[in-house]
Amino acid sequence: MAHVHAPPGSLRGTFEDGLAVFRAVPYAAPPVGEQRWRPARPHPGWTGTRDATADGPSAPQMHLEGGDPVLGGHGSPPFDEDCLTLDIWTPAADDARRPVLVWIHGGGFVSGSGSLPNYSGATFSRDGDLVVVSINYRIGALGYLYTGSEDEPKGSGANHWLTDQLTALRWVRDNIAAFGGDPDSITVAGQSGGAVSTAALAGLPESQGLIRRVILMSPPFGLDLPTPEASLERTAAFMELAGVKTLAELRALPWPALIGATGGLFGRTTRWGYWPTPFLPVIDGVTLPRHPAESLLHGAAAGIEVMIGWTREEANFGFALNEAYATADPDRVTARIADTFGPEAAPGVYAAYERARPGAGPADVLMDLITDELFRVPALRLAEARAQTEHPVWAYQFDLPAVAYDGRLGAAHCLELPFAFANFDQWAHAPLTAGLNPAVRDGLARTMHEAWIAFARTGDPNHPGMPRWNPYEKGTRTTMRFDSVVTALDDLAGDSLRLHERTADRPA
Repeated sequence: MAHVHAPPGSLRGTFEDGLAVFRAVPYAAPPVGEQRWRPARPHPGWTGTRDATADGPSAPQMHLEGGDPVLGGHGSPPFDEDCLTLDIWTPAADDARRPVLVWIHGGGFVSGSGSLPNYSGATFSRDGDLVVVSINYRIGALGYLYTGSEDEPKGSGANHWLTDQLTALRWVRDNIAAFGGDPDSITVAGQSGGAVSTAALAGLPESQGLIRRVILMSPPFGLDLPTPEASLERTAAFMELAGVKTLAELRALPWPALIGATGGLFGRTTRWGYWPTPFLPVIDGVTLPRHPAESLLHGAAAGIEVMIGWTREEANFGFALNEAYATADPDRVTARIADTFGPEAAPGVYAAYERARPGAGPADVLMDLITDELFRVPALRLAEARAQTEHPVWAYQFDLPAVAYDGRLGAAHCLELPFAFANFDQWAHAPLTAGLNPAVRDGLARTMHEAWIAFARTGDPNHPGMPRWNPYEKGTRTTMRFDSVVTALDDLAGDSLRLHERTADRPA
């Protein structure tokens, strides 16, 4: 058994393949009862020795028996509202002050868990001599439902998920030294919704000095985030679906009823040609002062070291296997393009996407458009803005395509995860990774994994096993392409950026 005496209390963990591992460590008080839809509160600690040998419950979420056709599932029972815990992997609970990597899972704001085996911190800890922390936080209705200012304690705001993450980050700062970590060298990394969380955290005044660097994997920065007023419309729809008229009644419902209503909200909010997001962060001016895409351009956050990247065909994850999109015709896709570019420019934009991908059909054009406007172009805009400063970013694009489903997924959203973690044995359930050439797969995983480790340790992803990776700077726009051959290219995605610059000049 592994033992640690931390400020909140003593913990008994396990040794796993040479690492000390502590699971289901509570960082906040249970957000249950009257504390549902309240800001996270620090955990009061415990007496005696707490067992930390097994994972605790994940945040409540929808669950498909048998999994989904891309990831094979993204959250497993048990689920419970009392879920605000974290897992820790460390080479030794000593005074070595190792760099710390904090992982925030994604999942469209409605799914996922920090304790999923595919998000195990073991490979990063073992290979990089890092202390790795993976967190659970409130998702779906429990984390993102805006209940209105009258229901909130003064100054608490809307984004309870973000208060969870900030509380976890403060817990890491205050306690990680007992696990062999350096509280002055914390890298926060996240993918998809977790990357949005990471950027939001970095921009909070309360986080100043807590985060040294961030890794933003496929952040959907193109999401149009609502104001509190707009959020209340969605809250009203959710309450109707839940069959209640007051917040008191909603607070009294068991959490499975909330998950059921979430399914209904998916149906009401899904729009053809858009990524479904029944719940979104709320720009409330209190917990979230600005869009997370802008967070790393302001104040102390402007100096945080940043790695950012996307996959070449992000949107294929959600659309390539959906027959409603496979049969799309050019007129409908052009109409969707008009939402972004206006009706006059839409035919020309459609033609530009056709030229960019030889043999592209209407569904391909649509997926490339969604990839650009939701992921690639907003990430490039952040890189462009930082390139004007003394704090540029390291940018990458993941290009290796999936083999499954006759290659229809391409280099889809989430495919880079097992490469960064270098733990394909934990992804055997995911159709997304099936059939990859083991030699190519493992070679690329080594390169990416070591780059993530190098960045977490030094703020520079370069290591001897890869070509020179320069920051994304004005004039060069260097972007690392992760494929069967790893190559640093200048202005790799510039065509997408220039095409979408048209929208900046279009009247609202």
